[in-house]
Amino acid sequence: MIEKLIKYVITFIGLSTGVALGLRLVDPLYEYNLFNLNLQRIVYLIGAPLLLGLLGTVVLYFASKLFIRFGKKMAQVVQSELEKIPQQDFLFGLIGLIFGLIIAFLISGLYEIIPIPMVASALKILTFIFFGYLGISLAQKNIKDQPKLSDWAKKIAPIKNTKTNIPNSHAKPKILDTSVIIDGRISDICKTGFIEGEIIIPEFVLSELRHIADSSDALKRNRGRRGLDILKIIQRDLPIVVRIVDQDFEDVSEVDVKLIKLAQKLNGSIVTNDYNLNKVASLQDIMILNINELANAVKPVVLPGEEMLVQIIKEGKESNQGVSYLDDGTMIVVEDGRKFMNENIQVIVTSVLQTAAGKMIFAKSKS
Repeated sequence: MIEKLIKYVITFIGLSTGVALGLRLVDPLYEYNLFNLNLQRIVYLIGAPLLLGLLGTVVLYFASKLFIRFGKKMAQVVQSELEKIPQQDFLFGLIGLIFGLIIAFLISGLYEIIPIPMVASALKILTFIFFGYLGISLAQKNIKDQPKLSDWAKKIAPIKNTKTNIPNSHAKPKILDTSVIIDGRISDICKTGFIEGEIIIPEFVLSELRHIADSSDALKRNRGRRGLDILKIIQRDLPIVVRIVDQDFEDVSEVDVKLIKLAQKLNGSIVTNDYNLNKVASLQDIMILNINELANAVKPVVLPGEEMLVQIIKEGKESNQGVSYLDDGTMIVVEDGRKFMNENIQVIVTSVLQTAAGKMIFAKSKS
C-alpha cells in the first residue's frame, strides 16, 4: 500500500513538473518558431504542457520502481548500522548533537557582520559541522558517567515501595564468555534466579564456540556442542532476557580483550571461569562473576575436629595417605588412609587449606 502511494506521488511529481516546464516554454516556442510550423499560440499553450506532462509522467512512473528499490536498500543499510549502535550511545549522541547545533546557531549570528555573504555562509556551515561533531564526541566520551547520573537520580527521586516482583532494570548486563558457556553450570545458576539483568552473548563468542564445535579433535568438538546446547537451554527454557549483540572490535584479535571493551561500552559484568581474564578485567575496574569462586563460596564450611564419613578411593602422594572426595568435589586427604582403600571410614578433620583451585581438607581416621 505504501509503495503504491509513493509511486503515485512520484508520478504526480513528474506530471506537474512536465506541465510547469511546458507552460514556461510556451512563449519561447511561439516567439522563435523553433520548428517552423507557424502555429497559433493556443496550440503551443495546450500542446507543450500536455506533451511534457505526459513525458514526465511516463518517465517518473517507470523510474519510481528504481527509486523505491534504492530507498529500500538505503533504509536497510541505515537500519543495520543503527542497530549496531547501543541504545545509550545513540541517545547520548543525539542529545550532544542537539546541544552542539544550538550553540552553533547562537554563534553563527555573529557572522552577519562579515560583508562578504559567501564567506559568512561558509563559516556558518563549518560552525554547525564543528559543534555538531563536538557535541556527539563529548556526549559519547562521558557516557561512562551514566551510572553516576542514575545513582544521583535515585537519590533525588521519591522513595517508593520496593516490594515488587518487577525485575531490577538497573542491574548490569551479564556478558558470557566461552569458558563459562562450555562449563554449563551457568544454566543452573540462571534457573535459580540469582542472575539479575539481561544475558549478553557477543557474536564473536558465538563464532569461537562454533569454531570449537567444528574442531577435528573429538573432545573439543563435544565441548563446543555442549556449549551450544547450554545456550539453547538458557535462551528457550529459562525466564531470563538473552540478547545476542553483533558488535565487534575489528582492531582487536583476542577475544578476552574484546570482552573487556564490550563490558566497558555496555557498562556490564563479565561471567567467566578464566583466571587470566579475571585478573586483567579486575585491573580495569570491570566487575567479574567467576563461577568457580561462586562454587567455592557455597561449599559447606568444615571446621577442625568435625567428624565425617568418607570413602577412600585412591592413594595419596605421600606414604600411607588416602584420598577421598565430597559430593561437591572437595578433596579430603586422610593420613594413614591407604590401608582403608575402597572402604567407608569415619575421619576427624585436622585442618582446612584454602587454595586458588578450592578447599582441601586434611583428616585422620577416627580409629
